[in-house]
Amino acid sequence: MCGIAGLIDLVGGRTPGDDVIHRMTQAIIHRGPDEEGYLQKPGLALGSRRLSIVGLADGQQPVTNEDRSVFVVFNGEFFDFPERRAELIDRGHRLLTHCDTEIIPHYWEDDQEGMFGHLQGQFAFALWDDRRHCLVLGRDRFGIAPLYWTRQGDWLLFASEIKALLASGMVPAEPDLRGIDHIFTFSALPGPITCFKGVQLLQAGHYLVVRPGDKSGKTSSITERAYWEMDFPDRGQEERGENAKSLVDRFEHLLLSAVEERLRADVPVGSYLSGGVDSSLIAALACHVKGPAINTYTVRVDAPDLDELDAANLVARHIGTKPPIVQNFRSEDVLNTYPLLIHAAEAPVVDTSCAALLQLARRVHGCDQKVVLTGEGADEWLVGYPWYKAEKILNALDVIPGLPLSDWFRRGYLSLHNVPQYPARYRRAVEVSLGGPNAWIDAYGLLAISKLRFYAPPLRDVVLNHNAWADLQIPMDRAKRWHPLNRGIWVAARVTLAGHLLQAKGDRVAMNSSVEVRYPFLDEDVFSFLASLDPRWKLRGFRDKHLLRLLAKRWVPRSVYRRQKVIFRAPLDSFHIEPEPPFVGQLMSEESLRRTGYFNVEQVRHWRHAFRQLRPGSLERLSVEMGLVAVVATQLWHHLFIRSELADIPSLPANGELAPLRSG
Repeated sequence: MCGIAGLIDLVGGRTPGDDVIHRMTQAIIHRGPDEEGYLQKPGLALGSRRLSIVGLADGQQPVTNEDRSVFVVFNGEFFDFPERRAELIDRGHRLLTHCDTEIIPHYWEDDQEGMFGHLQGQFAFALWDDRRHCLVLGRDRFGIAPLYWTRQGDWLLFASEIKALLASGMVPAEPDLRGIDHIFTFSALPGPITCFKGVQLLQAGHYLVVRPGDKSGKTSSITERAYWEMDFPDRGQEERGENAKSLVDRFEHLLLSAVEERLRADVPVGSYLSGGVDSSLIAALACHVKGPAINTYTVRVDAPDLDELDAANLVARHIGTKPPIVQNFRSEDVLNTYPLLIHAAEAPVVDTSCAALLQLARRVHGCDQKVVLTGEGADEWLVGYPWYKAEKILNALDVIPGLPLSDWFRRGYLSLHNVPQYPARYRRAVEVSLGGPNAWIDAYGLLAISKLRFYAPPLRDVVLNHNAWADLQIPMDRAKRWHPLNRGIWVAARVTLAGHLLQAKGDRVAMNSSVEVRYPFLDEDVFSFLASLDPRWKLRGFRDKHLLRLLAKRWVPRSVYRRQKVIFRAPLDSFHIEPEPPFVGQLMSEESLRRTGYFNVEQVRHWRHAFRQLRPGSLERLSVEMGLVAVVATQLWHHLFIRSELADIPSLPANGELAPLRSG
């Protein structure tokens, strides 16, 4: 993928200085080290940093149509580009490059806003139409490619990363407490709210139309629309699929096609391989299409219960490819990498394993590879997370209408483990926001409890006056008709997938090393097929990802396709080892905590030491550890982006190299 940026004057034809757009693109040079390109007109500037993957010789951006009335800067890939190119030529268009970006201006010429029906893949783009005098910003259906925008006075600015907006000198770096609260609610930033005041994330499946005003008095307009929304059949109307073999055959055909399309590139494509069923199946299908020479990459976490190297090696032998290239990851690597991780993610990151993915992408880049496949999406579409099973058990308790036995059980369980709780009305309000019970309420609740421990009054006021769950804006009329399992899939896609896996574990950590990640399970046809199926093909009894396991049986070892979900993570206690890393102590000092004002100083001081007395592996200790990591991550984010006064952390050089932080 690439990096794009730009700005437009909303009230006239003021021309921004050349240095503004160049500063913006320079801030995201890691997204596109191969090439740069610009369009500058009165009142408008577009910029691109290109990572050359398709059309290496002639794909410089901005790309335009035949009469140069439409200009596009583009981040992403259209995997069906050859077919779309042929279709446009049949329509009479003349395409001058071999790059997939070029289909956008021609589809816009023909169909204007209807063009989104033709665009499939992972993408974010900005299009300027000279004739219609409008700017269009668009983003893919699942939120793979990021795109941020902000209005600052009479200017609208956009970019692939917030760093580019800040580099313009026109966007102040100020915290948005609602964004920080989203981190503590979801361990993710689903958008449109970010941690930066006034900066919005364009939602997946949405586009923005910007029409500037002029000196004659015509007013400007900014309109956001959805061109695609996730949907499921009404409960009871799902496809039953009585013939298992037929369903597996259809699934195999769709997924194999998705893999084959995502292997299209003018550079070699590799694959991540964790040893889990999702990435193993993708690697197996990729080797089937491309042959056994494909490179695979895996992380070896230095902890026996988290190490998946043996499983990855077993899969590699089974599918006949080379052993995976290994990136070792230790607890100290969490510490040494975390400032770079937060800088890359532009938000607090609670999941410490994201640092491992950042280092894995560096390893891929070091092997002169630009593109890898991965298995994200399978757990979301096929309910692969363990809390779905727990929810199924708890819901079975609610057999008597009006008697909330499951809620009583939850509250009793938390009380036994000395975990603070929200009032019962809080859970009811969340369920109302989601159209009914949802497995993800409990899953996210373990971190959300930290609000009760650690929030200082300003953040507590956010909780009292703002329902983060309501920000998700689930389509209530439709959601109430869906099976509860499908409501869970919607939340998983909206929050965990788009707000975490595709951001802090995907695009941001990979593109920091100029590596593009592709996701076969996020193919539009794969999703549509799986969304249409009866929930029993997703969760059969207590067997998750049932249909996927039936397919994987054809391709990977028995021990892999039968393996239960193992959530890839790294040790949470990395920040709390003795001796304590200096930067952690500085970020958590009373002085630093009072400067940011986010957290209760006394509670942080107490739990930094008291948690060590809690039983390892207990629910209470896990909850406290997660909360402390979130506090450290938020303080670190503030230090890196808002005001660098909390810790002795060196500034981040352009190449992203950091000296070890535990020394000294």
